[in-house]
Amino acid sequence: MATRSDPMYAGYRHPGDVISYAVHLYYRFPLSLRMVEEMLALRGIVVSHETVRQWARKFGQVIANRIRQRRLAQGDKWHLDEVVISIAGAKHYLWRAVDQDGFVLDVLVQRRRNKRAAKRLLRKLLKKQARAPRVLMTDKLKSYAAAKKDLKLRCEHRQHKGLNNRAENSHQPTRRRERQMKRYKSPQQVQRFLAIHDPIANLFHLRRDHRTAAEYRAARAQAFQAWADVAGARLAA
Repeated sequence: MATRSDPMYAGYRHPGDVISYAVHLYYRFPLSLRMVEEMLALRGIVVSHETVRQWARKFGQVIANRIRQRRLAQGDKWHLDEVVISIAGAKHYLWRAVDQDGFVLDVLVQRRRNKRAAKRLLRKLLKKQARAPRVLMTDKLKSYAAAKKDLKLRCEHRQHKGLNNRAENSHQPTRRRERQMKRYKSPQQVQRFLAIHDPIANLFHLRRDHRTAAEYRAARAQAFQAWADVAGARLAA
């Protein structure tokens, strides 16, 4: 089904279809800006990598916000985990929450790995999700239990490293992007990038191992149409 180009693309030399495609490539796959530039050049679309960066930052944020407004189905079992990342030579912690189906609920970059940091993540989650979880899954870091107690959450709390693979696995795409981007430059850059990357990843989180080939193709077609709806341009170049 044809999708009318969104007015936000008005005034740009390239049509919305091309811009939408470039943004999709950059956030959907672990590609550098120069790789996206080359893939577009292969299709006869000549732009610089700096243009791709500006498109990704401006239009990616709009698309991510629209995906969030759709409020994709999210579970009531929250898996929380934190991972060390190096930013400009300094140690930081990337805190992430995912539900039982692997959908990313939120991320937060912080300098500390303590109760205060865990409380910041939980408060952000409670505000955005507008409800408390039924079950909280974490590793054995004591900061989670302390934060849960301070916030007076009554949900079940399971602490076991082996039970939290869902959250730990969700860090893998971030690690791949970190290598591709030759490390992150600032906490703000990480937060800004993942605030766009994760909602887009959620849209295309199709659980291939839980579907037949026909079901997967149908779900993928629905995801492509959903992208066209939120991006205001069809996904093609």
